[in-house]
Amino acid sequence: MVTRESLSGMRRHLKGSPAAGLVAATLGFFVGFAGVALYGPAAREFKGIMSLSGLALGLLVAAPQLTGSLLRIPFGSWVDRAGGKRPFLILLGLSIAGMAGLTVFFAFFYRGGTARGLYPVVLALGFLSGCGVATFSVGIPQTAYWFPKSSQGRALGAYAGLGNTAPGIFTLLLPLALAGLGLAGAYAAWLAFLVVGTAVYWLIAHDAYYFQLARGGASRAEAAKEAVGLGEEIIPSGAGGGGLSRAAGIGRTWSLVLMYFTSFGGFLALTSWFPTYWSLDRGESPLISGVLTAVLFSLAGSLVRVGGGALSDRFGGERTAAASYGVVILGAGILALSPGFGGAIAAELLLAVGMGCANGAVFKLVPRYVPEAVGGASGLVGGLGAFGGFVVPPVLGLFVDRFGTGGYSSGFLVYVALALASLAAACLLMIRVGRSENRPSSA
Repeated sequence: MVTRESLSGMRRHLKGSPAAGLVAATLGFFVGFAGVALYGPAAREFKGIMSLSGLALGLLVAAPQLTGSLLRIPFGSWVDRAGGKRPFLILLGLSIAGMAGLTVFFAFFYRGGTARGLYPVVLALGFLSGCGVATFSVGIPQTAYWFPKSSQGRALGAYAGLGNTAPGIFTLLLPLALAGLGLAGAYAAWLAFLVVGTAVYWLIAHDAYYFQLARGGASRAEAAKEAVGLGEEIIPSGAGGGGLSRAAGIGRTWSLVLMYFTSFGGFLALTSWFPTYWSLDRGESPLISGVLTAVLFSLAGSLVRVGGGALSDRFGGERTAAASYGVVILGAGILALSPGFGGAIAAELLLAVGMGCANGAVFKLVPRYVPEAVGGASGLVGGLGAFGGFVVPPVLGLFVDRFGTGGYSSGFLVYVALALASLAAACLLMIRVGRSENRPSSA
């Protein structure tokens, strides 16, 4: 047990603030999450040089999201014990290694032309580069531990919404970089961005006060007491595996997983698939396809997510989510009917709005339902939910293999089905919350 004087000395050396913590986590997430767009904007080129089927192309553009989703579970849970900075840096470091490998590969081993044998290598490097995508579930608890419960929706909405703009921006920039710098030069520029962004995060990021006090020698109870006195309302369980199992034992966690699989996994999938849809089905150039995806879907959905968090603070996460999935059903249904250009644009915007609001709503509910293990819940919901970003594109590719060009439109029926299931889950949560609020007190 440390002395009162020692605790007083620790308090004087504490670093950071809620605002600074939000800025650092958002920056780190932005840097890593750009990996979602690793292959999507270049899908047309990869399909040509590797002669890929629809399934193989869908698997390639989704590759970064396999590691980016599955690693969210252990790394998000680890935050409850270690704080967020160390997990953040490890994931970004792995992403740098993958991007470096991709740059070297295209600079020294790829010579253009037909390259069917390159597929396994490019796929594997995509898996490694996608590790940075997993930073999402690290930044959620890192941010949540800094803020009071009353402002969780706004803080987490700002974190996720602004960080989520990275794939849209890179979907817009990568075609330009490919045209001007070629494959090796484009990915080399991306590598430089990763290195610089990681270095800045390392310099400015600080864990919440509880973790700083615990690392300074205070016991868990002492660190918790001091942190609460400094304004922290959420204190971690301190055990990564325990937080994960504790979150898994709560039924509502799995409702949130389903809902997030549809909205965020679906968002990831379409961020990588829409350039393929616009280019190979609608016949647009890679640049126009990138613009349509980046501006109308990825950036729009990311910015709407900020508002989704604020709406959830006001109207409740369950109600906001239910309304959002209704919008997703409408947008996906329109695209499944193979509308004209204007109809497709409108439907894409509906999907962006619906998914963006739903994403903000779901993570408003995570710290509310699992306050004792926010990291564990964040890992499960963020990891298994984001797994949709890996699962859905190959399924969409199977529709193309089965139905030809018409499969690009009919594949959106997958989103209609997922949104219907998520709408039902959100409505069940509303019913359960209403019952618990109306239950008479035993006092």
